[in-house]
Amino acid sequence: MSARINRAPLIDQRFIDFVERLDPTSINTSLGQSDLTDKDLLELFESQMVSRQLDLMARIKRQENKVFYTIGSSGHEGNALLGRVTRATDPAFLHYRSGAFMAERYRKAPNLNFIDDTCLSFAASSQEPASGGRHKVWGHPDLWVLPQTSTIASHLPKALGTALAIESAKASGQHLPVPADSIVVCSFGDASLNHATAQTTLNALAWTRHQNLKAPLVLVCEDNGWGISVPTPSDWVQRSIEARYGIEYVRVNGLDIASGYTAVAEAIGRVRSRRAAVFIHLDTVRLMGHAGTDFEIEYRAEAELLASEGKDPLMVSALHVIGRGLMPKEAVVARYRSLGEHILARADWADQQPKLSSVASIMAPLAPCSPSEVVIEAGRAPAVAGAQDLSESGASPEAQGAKHMAVLINQGLRDILKKYPQAIVFGEDVAKKGGVYTVTKGLWSTFGRRRVFNTLLDETTILGLAQGYATMGFLPIPEIQYLAYFHNACDQIRGEACSLQFFSNGRFKNPMVMRIAGLGYQKGFGGHFHNDNSITALRDIPGLVIGVPSRGDDAVMMLRTMTALAAVDGRVCAFIEPIALYMTKDLYETDDRQWCFQYPAAEQCLTPFEPRQYGEGECDLLIITYGNAVPMALRIQRRLKSQGKRINVLDLRWLKPLPLEAIERLARDARAVLAVDEGRPGGCAAETVLAHLAQHQVGLKVGLVTAQDSYIPLAQAAELVMVSESDIDQAAQALLE
Repeated sequence: MSARINRAPLIDQRFIDFVERLDPTSINTSLGQSDLTDKDLLELFESQMVSRQLDLMARIKRQENKVFYTIGSSGHEGNALLGRVTRATDPAFLHYRSGAFMAERYRKAPNLNFIDDTCLSFAASSQEPASGGRHKVWGHPDLWVLPQTSTIASHLPKALGTALAIESAKASGQHLPVPADSIVVCSFGDASLNHATAQTTLNALAWTRHQNLKAPLVLVCEDNGWGISVPTPSDWVQRSIEARYGIEYVRVNGLDIASGYTAVAEAIGRVRSRRAAVFIHLDTVRLMGHAGTDFEIEYRAEAELLASEGKDPLMVSALHVIGRGLMPKEAVVARYRSLGEHILARADWADQQPKLSSVASIMAPLAPCSPSEVVIEAGRAPAVAGAQDLSESGASPEAQGAKHMAVLINQGLRDILKKYPQAIVFGEDVAKKGGVYTVTKGLWSTFGRRRVFNTLLDETTILGLAQGYATMGFLPIPEIQYLAYFHNACDQIRGEACSLQFFSNGRFKNPMVMRIAGLGYQKGFGGHFHNDNSITALRDIPGLVIGVPSRGDDAVMMLRTMTALAAVDGRVCAFIEPIALYMTKDLYETDDRQWCFQYPAAEQCLTPFEPRQYGEGECDLLIITYGNAVPMALRIQRRLKSQGKRINVLDLRWLKPLPLEAIERLARDARAVLAVDEGRPGGCAAETVLAHLAQHQVGLKVGLVTAQDSYIPLAQAAELVMVSESDIDQAAQALLE
């Protein structure tokens, strides 16, 4: 590759030439005058050089297939200032160009080796501490740097959530895993500032300020003027942020650590003392392109590239070091070269270290499951009965008689909030109003505004807050008002929440139970936003637990089990509550109240991923379904039973992971199997069930009923595209013929 295309060796040699040509006697000594001490300057410069040499090493060793990541930090070495003035106990959510920041953060733990750990990460070794070789990420469990890929500002909402959680814990007496005066650092690029996820965080910050909530958060926008090949308009970042409500704007010259030090130190000090957010606009320059495969010469003039490369922050730092007389220029060049040689050698060493070599080792931290411990925890009752356990009539939930699902879930949430002091319930309308369907009614008045609170209408913020609170030791139970609304914020679960244990090798986790009102058949509301029958996007998220109750007592016990999964194993759980079954009381006939159930005793819970079976033994037909279709299937079961047919019904209850072993076992006793899924074809749970049975029980007679591949329309037309009881009946009759 020509030097004109591969800029890395040019930039490397230009720095050396710059230092070697310096005349120390001609350096303006006033350049070295700042609040930055000599010791600070020397160590910051060392961190900058280490970061640069790691970038250069990655370009070289990638050609040897020893390194698998080439997005570098060159030109962004000014972020070392943030690493310098923050603490190792300040949670950090970092941009991928944070090499110098990490070098400085590592200084706070002398027993750790930044170069070796980073080389292991580049080599995707299972021995590296951040992700165990699963991805090249900045992170370390002992330095409170939480690994993430940080590609589209998706880490900003949880950084805000973490900052709010620190203050909430202090006010409520909740134990914090970090000191009470900790602050949160979150860095990102100027192009990412345009992403909706960044904008929603800025909006939420303004909202928190309006609510007089404290948020000790430092947002660091590292502005190099480019989003891969798209230039950022001049002054775009400053004009977008400077007048923004609820956040202080500070511009810092990240190309000159001596001039930038005071501004950064003072800003960090204000955040720590005032507990209010600051936006640091850090001027940087991008050197060597976006990544090793990005040839800037294809979209930037060479003269422009040369001008950018002339702003190399290492040159400015070298000027300060030599101008202060701290190192002769020969020593600077020698140290720079020796670091490069050492890092290349350590990269070769890292290449020889163990790699992930099995599916089991790769997936080990993704979805930990301790069934015995979970059942014990789920069956642990709240310590002491109290007033919040009683209804307005003074009766305990168990003594109130059979109730419908909405009431039972409400009582279940009461018990969970009592059992777990760290549990919090939040979302739009959940407080005074008690939710759209009154499922959270009375929780706010019983447990107070710190444990049950409203958020703004923004699902990304809701799920970001959940992650941040979980990181600080809370047990969040966020509510998404409708299933269709989840899709607005899917990446907060797919790309962030469920990936954290995976990318941190199990060292960090953000347990939560996400409640989502959803599925179809809702009366009185029309259209697909309030009748969303698709959970395919949720089922496609690695590590996520998904449960769908069809009856109230199951809902309570499932909530207990999911909360235990979160508490014991750190799992992220989605609890989908069928809206149409919230108020359903009858099963076979009007006023029979056969779909009302007693509140389960405190020690009752569900074994994780165990379905419910209606009917047992050999049968002519096994109907496998979940949610709204369960009552339909039970009515069909009764009708066919009167005709002498043996029908069993299996309520899956758990849609991820599916109870496939139980399905296979029960299907052995059936002459035919009908899978019913109220979702749409092309990825619904029922298709997975049938595929599994086809693989393990060849020749089994099977049928499938799903909704139409359509959005749900308004009014009675909805019945034409959703699964109907008649559809199930016809499919069952066909299999029985």
